[in-house]
Amino acid sequence: MGRVFVAGSINMDVVATADRHPRVGETVSGKQVLYFPGGKGANQAVAAARLGARTTLIGRLGKDSFGAELRTFLGAQGVGLDSVREADTHSGTAIITVAESDNTIVVIPGSNALVGADDVANVPLAKGDVAVSQFEIPLPTITAFFQRARRAGATTLLNPAPAQKMSGELLALVDILVLNETELGFLAGVELSDGDEAARIIDVARKLQARADQTICITLGKRGVLTLAASEEFAVQGRAVKAVDTTGAGDCFVGALASQLAEGVALRTALAFANAAASISVQRMGAGPSMPTAAEVAAVL
Repeated sequence: MGRVFVAGSINMDVVATADRHPRVGETVSGKQVLYFPGGKGANQAVAAARLGARTTLIGRLGKDSFGAELRTFLGAQGVGLDSVREADTHSGTAIITVAESDNTIVVIPGSNALVGADDVANVPLAKGDVAVSQFEIPLPTITAFFQRARRAGATTLLNPAPAQKMSGELLALVDILVLNETELGFLAGVELSDGDEAARIIDVARKLQARADQTICITLGKRGVLTLAASEEFAVQGRAVKAVDTTGAGDCFVGALASQLAEGVALRTALAFANAAASISVQRMGAGPSMPTAAEVAAVL
């Protein structure tokens, strides 16, 4: 069985809930303020660890109270923290407003911006492992991480969020790209919306493919997942649930997918598992704490 290595961000999510989002320049009364461990890297690592994968997180925490709380939480979830170092700045922080089950997010990178190539230089990757990253740490670090993973024969899985332009060099290092239709449209330079037909979305994905054997998975929320695996196209049906907080859904999907791939599960089966895991996470508040266990996913499947 392979392992999961996640190079990524670690944040404290400060969540404000309200009946609706404020308009520009407007103040609205909120209901409550909550503090949840988060950050895309940490969320994905927690998801993989809770689902039974041997998981190591690579990143940085600040020398502040949030940093200490985050380290304690991650360790309690079974995430390996030997590669999480301290930085002389504040820990990453996300300010999140949740209203009517939708969210807006402002991320302040803090220590995440200092994760460098030296942080990934000695990661003990091997064939059968899965190397995961996202766009909340510097892109040159991700490139170095994936170069090391490819040399070791590990599978590289990239979640390019928050969306930003990346080099052709980095894209070519990716075995599996997981993104939503907005991120796909941004990277491909094409306007896409959640109402677009599957054929159009797959056509755009095909244009983005950097290698003939590259897999691109487009997550569409309750509509499920569209996948272009090399030249094969297929869909995984969505699951209808009552969403409470969608903050960590994409990260749950990525971590769950990585956990299954590390176990050698076939891609189509792994995607169905990840889709079910994400459907559970949106029914709970918070990002990191909303990640399900393998038993919970098995129950809904």
